[in-house]
Amino acid sequence: MKTWKNKTKISTITLTLILTISAILVALPATIAQQEEPETWKTYAFLGAVPNPVGKDQTVLFHVGIFQQLVSTGMGWEGLSITIEKPDGTTDTISGIRTDSTGGTGKTYTPDQVGTYYCQAHFPAQEITETKRAPAGARRAPLLPIGTVMEASSSDILELVVQEEPIEYYPDNPLPSEYWTRPIDAQLRSWSRITGNWLAATFTAPTVVPANEEAPETAHILWTKPLTMGGLAGAAETDYQEWSFSHGDAYEGKWTNRLIIDGILIYCHRTNDRPLYYTALDIRTGEELWNKVLLDNRTIAFGQNLVWQGYNHHAVYPYFWVTVSSDWYAFDPYTGEWEFTVKNVPAGTTLTDDQGWLYRLGLDFETGEGYIWSMVDLIEPFGEDSPVPGSWLPAGSFYGARRDTYDAAEMENDTLTEAAQRAYIAEFTFPVDQCPGGSGVIRATEFGGRSQANLDVWNGKVFGLQYSTTEINTWAISLEAGKEGTMLFSETWHAPAEWKEGNLEIEFNAVSLEDGAAIIWTKDTLEYYAFSTDNGKYMWGPTEGEYYMNYYGWTELGERPPFIWNGKLYSTGAGGHIYCYDLTNGKVLWTYLAEDPYQEYLFANYWWQFFLFIADGKLYSAHMEHSAIEPMPRGASFYCFNATTGDLIWQADSLFRSTRWGGRAIIGDSVIVGMDTYDNRLYAVGKGQSALTVEKPQVVVTQGSAVTLHGTVMDVSPGCLSDTNLQIRFPNGVPAVSDASMSDWMLYVYKNFERPADATGVPVKIEVIDPDGESELVDTTTSDSYGNWAYAFCPEKTGTYTVVATFEGSKAYYGSTQTTYLTVAEPVGDNLSGVESSISTLTTYILVILVLVVIALAIAVYLLLKSRK
Repeated sequence: MKTWKNKTKISTITLTLILTISAILVALPATIAQQEEPETWKTYAFLGAVPNPVGKDQTVLFHVGIFQQLVSTGMGWEGLSITIEKPDGTTDTISGIRTDSTGGTGKTYTPDQVGTYYCQAHFPAQEITETKRAPAGARRAPLLPIGTVMEASSSDILELVVQEEPIEYYPDNPLPSEYWTRPIDAQLRSWSRITGNWLAATFTAPTVVPANEEAPETAHILWTKPLTMGGLAGAAETDYQEWSFSHGDAYEGKWTNRLIIDGILIYCHRTNDRPLYYTALDIRTGEELWNKVLLDNRTIAFGQNLVWQGYNHHAVYPYFWVTVSSDWYAFDPYTGEWEFTVKNVPAGTTLTDDQGWLYRLGLDFETGEGYIWSMVDLIEPFGEDSPVPGSWLPAGSFYGARRDTYDAAEMENDTLTEAAQRAYIAEFTFPVDQCPGGSGVIRATEFGGRSQANLDVWNGKVFGLQYSTTEINTWAISLEAGKEGTMLFSETWHAPAEWKEGNLEIEFNAVSLEDGAAIIWTKDTLEYYAFSTDNGKYMWGPTEGEYYMNYYGWTELGERPPFIWNGKLYSTGAGGHIYCYDLTNGKVLWTYLAEDPYQEYLFANYWWQFFLFIADGKLYSAHMEHSAIEPMPRGASFYCFNATTGDLIWQADSLFRSTRWGGRAIIGDSVIVGMDTYDNRLYAVGKGQSALTVEKPQVVVTQGSAVTLHGTVMDVSPGCLSDTNLQIRFPNGVPAVSDASMSDWMLYVYKNFERPADATGVPVKIEVIDPDGESELVDTTTSDSYGNWAYAFCPEKTGTYTVVATFEGSKAYYGSTQTTYLTVAEPVGDNLSGVESSISTLTTYILVILVLVVIALAIAVYLLLKSRK
């Protein structure tokens, strides 16, 4: 074989080469011929544990590493380990540990035995390399030479004490029991549950809003603000005295551009106003923060809360965005001031992940090419080339999506540069032929899972659905990192023959990737069909037909927007019949009829309904019309349901009439804000603050006699304290009333409706503590609809009593408490008895003396007369 034939020749060449090299080495000086030993550097491993001691089955955080830092954030020491000797003598090992550039890192461990654990960290020897550089001592000292060996070392043995009883963590602060406003102290972490944002500035389909765990459970109004002239126009001498001022319906919507971000409501009157002023209010007080025009009368596109987790800084940065073609402008919601600009944002669908980072998804259905573009990657490059590593500092800058030169004067240069290319975190192809309908039938997109700790990891997908009277086509494309463009499925379902034969009108109605379903509606038969977003296959349908008036209204225009939440499909429409379906089988779970008892609405016996949102498990629904006939129908209903059971939580008639073309009610920080078309005012609805007073009699109270305590319970929400109209009408304050009375009471207080005769107040708990410090009684009374309350009792002891009056709060109000002190004296009769006895004795003595004096005088007179004879 050829290989063996040349073996001798190869061996000869190799031997000759070795001998030659040996000869050269012999001829060289010894200092050169002998390879130098590499330099070494002593290391000091450390190991700490938090908490220590710790309870069994509670997690410990080990701090492990060496004191030697590295020069760049991407560098770290490798191969560290921790050995853990358990109380029973067995050993656990945590290995493969890589530090960060500080020389240390953290690893978690959960001990499962009671006793003392003996723990030790181990640092293996390793060399300094180009990608692992460290200073020779202090942070800014010269670098250790490449090839330097960092010596192995082990930490002192750490004793970790594990006890049976769990250790106490920092106690969670309870949710507020009094009215709250922003800023919220950062230590009150649990309060995040009652906050919330609404980041879509324009109309969206009904949505599920996270957090907001104090979403209103009554119609209690916090404040109002006029949007424009509204309400009854009047002018009795005309034929139109019952007409109202324009509320903007039919293509002239008011309050169409609005959002809530971190407790700030930002809105404009209507988008075609010039100049176009935006107003920002504190959503919980109604206080105005700013009012200004944005750029050259531009509108807001959306809001953003960007989460930054750099090694220099961790924080949330809020913005609202104004988009002018492909140029995007970021503004500070607290001040309304411009922050920075991104020029030439690529075309596509805007995506937001769970960190609030903005992306653009581009899908070209002509070429089958796609991309994912990341704004954060454009602005703040990650890694060694970042000009401000670990920080988010874009304020006052311009960024070009097609360049990384930030000079505004050079923005016309569209040269593709490194920064712009870096922003394209994925470029891929996808099979266009398996995506019938193309971009026009994309129904839902999801994207997430990326973070600064895992920049190369994300997931997501695009779901498409095309419909006709003959078939339903479903498809999905993966957006998962490394699998972008991969076809997940492409399915065809053949429609029943009656769809085509009956000329049925078909609509796409709702989709939820989280719940795994997309919904088709056959309008003429008022039936639903469901298709899986997980595999594209038919799930169920048809359902039973709905009430005929639910036919009216276009789903895509928001006139009858069904939506999906928690395994349920919610549906309604012009007919005012509300349906809740089980998403797994299409069965009706519950229904509700939005009855109009006075037949004010001309098209049905039920109020046309549309859904606003679900928050805190509550479904909010309001009445609207395409274009109201004047005079407007009176008594329009607003509902709050338990979204799971369909139970009615509260209803408000005549209070909040919504609009088809304008902005609909939104929620943030557990406060609903919406425009009422009956008077063109904004109404903020939520839980308010109460104020309780208690007074004692101004006369002396004696033991055993009856005493009447009295006081008031008032509504001190922002509107009650600042609204001039309310201050005039209620000079002594606005009384607090029961939850059951709230809807009619708000009509009376804020809309001048007749005072409800059956309104009731709130319960007041009375606790009386006697002079010995013991509770003498605990009882309850109820305030009246004027806010007054009274309670009578008979004190049994003398001394000072403490009286504590408490309104514990309700669904509409936070509670309030007040105290007073009552001094009880002995009865007057008991104090005078001894005096009366003394006076009686003295009187007797005086009478005896007087009698003796009279007798003596008589004797004297007798003796005198006798002597004269």
